[in-house]
Amino acid sequence: MAHVITRPCCNDASCVSVCPVNCIHPTPDEPEFLTAEMLYIDPETCIDCGACIDECPVEAILPDDQIEDRDEPYLQINADYYTDHDVEGGLVPPRKAPQLPDGELHVAIVGAGPAAFYAAEELVRRPTVKVDMFDRLPTPYGLVRAGVAPDHAPTKGVEKTFAATAGKRNFDYFLNVEVGKHISHDELTDRYHAVVYAVGASTDKRLGIDGEDLAGSIPATEFVAWYNGHPDYVDLGVDLSSERAVVIGNGNVALDVARILVSDPDDLAKTDIADHALTALRESKVREVVLVARRGVAQAAYTNSEFLALGDVEGVDVVIDPDDLVLDAATEAALADGSLDSTIGTKIRLAREFSERETTDGNRRIVFRFLTSPVEISGTDHVDGVTLVRNEYAPGSGNVGVTPTEDRTELEAGVVLRAIGYRGVPVTDLPFDEVAGVVPNTEGRVLSAPDGDTMSGLFVTGWIKRGATGGIGMNRICGQETAAAVLADFVAGTLSDPVTTRDDVAGIVADRGAHRIDLTGWKNIDTAEKSAGKAAGRRRLKFVSITELESAADAGMEK
Repeated sequence: MAHVITRPCCNDASCVSVCPVNCIHPTPDEPEFLTAEMLYIDPETCIDCGACIDECPVEAILPDDQIEDRDEPYLQINADYYTDHDVEGGLVPPRKAPQLPDGELHVAIVGAGPAAFYAAEELVRRPTVKVDMFDRLPTPYGLVRAGVAPDHAPTKGVEKTFAATAGKRNFDYFLNVEVGKHISHDELTDRYHAVVYAVGASTDKRLGIDGEDLAGSIPATEFVAWYNGHPDYVDLGVDLSSERAVVIGNGNVALDVARILVSDPDDLAKTDIADHALTALRESKVREVVLVARRGVAQAAYTNSEFLALGDVEGVDVVIDPDDLVLDAATEAALADGSLDSTIGTKIRLAREFSERETTDGNRRIVFRFLTSPVEISGTDHVDGVTLVRNEYAPGSGNVGVTPTEDRTELEAGVVLRAIGYRGVPVTDLPFDEVAGVVPNTEGRVLSAPDGDTMSGLFVTGWIKRGATGGIGMNRICGQETAAAVLADFVAGTLSDPVTTRDDVAGIVADRGAHRIDLTGWKNIDTAEKSAGKAAGRRRLKFVSITELESAADAGMEK
């Protein structure tokens, strides 16, 4: 018997270091880890010890004789990885922590998402390192709370790892505190040896086509935040009165948006979806979601696990025209000679299997349109349609570029959701690379310009560091790298000593009107939401206004 990694895999890689036979890959030390969709267990090497099961924060690992029918494809997906990846056995050696100088190291982390927590996790392992984490929202966890789809509850299990970090004696929360309003950047640098910005990428990329700003044309960043109960987007106007929605993009966010739009509201009612979104979805008239992808299936940005999961949505047909599954010449050649990467091969295989499925009368539909681009969103005061153009592969440049043809289609739609990627925004008092949408840095150390000098004591991690790519696993590597840079600079003596104590930070933010929420306050919110959810048969019922969250933090009152 072997173990199998299934859909919830978050690439956290906690399992890698506990495997005694090195049968879980790619490891963080392997180049492919940076682009891997998930991790895989080699069924030929696994000795069934079970160490990885206990370590996995999202319960994605199961013995192969205990998996459910819907997870059966992961037996092949795990095995397929090792058909074209040679790995060596042996225990992965642990990294040795650097010896720190005498005295305390005080670090402020701005942001409370995954990258922030993984940096904090590395830092608070050393009892002489004190970490204060700031976030403008009353709740931590960033996109784990406000970005992971509500029907993906296992993925949110990584919160347990973050909670363990927050429970350390050398960690403090300053939630509901906005840097730049309640405390300035300069005041932080005066009080901490190092300031780490982990502020993510809060806006969306633009299509650059006519009609993009019409009512009913909505960034997926905002739509996802809306159905996840982010306080900033409770009042987002989402008109679901038409039968068709169009989603531009084909990454995991695009698939999440499509799936939420056509899922049975009674099923969503068992999740922690925001109540206002659930009400809107119960009244929704949407029956079909069209996913528009500029390139072909071999270049699709979604992961195989998310693609496969669409087939499990009750009452929903996944529709793909076999004629749309055109491959570029290089992929065709690699497929023919057996050299095609197994992940891409699985992507193509799954798409072909979907294209052969029978549809069911009365079912809602998710329709994939590969090699297709939007050229205009039409409407007078509100979206009423999209003009699409058919693309074809262009020669040269690896033969995966595309060019538009004259083949155009007018598609009626009442809402267009733009899911072509997140983008970072400038951070006050830090340099910013407008082209890349990041704070310029090297290994997390902030630079004065993309080719400038290191700015001592300033660091970044997460999407504001590397761009809006990669999920939880990548954020772990990213956070660890930045934490290592902080510690290395402390050891090297290049961090300046604070000019004043950090003991007055709580008083400063209070004097400027911040209703600070600490660990006890967050635990009160967490308990209240979970208690209300338990009474309703749900994971939690989210508070979605700042006032509600503050009241729950102060009193621990249930919803």
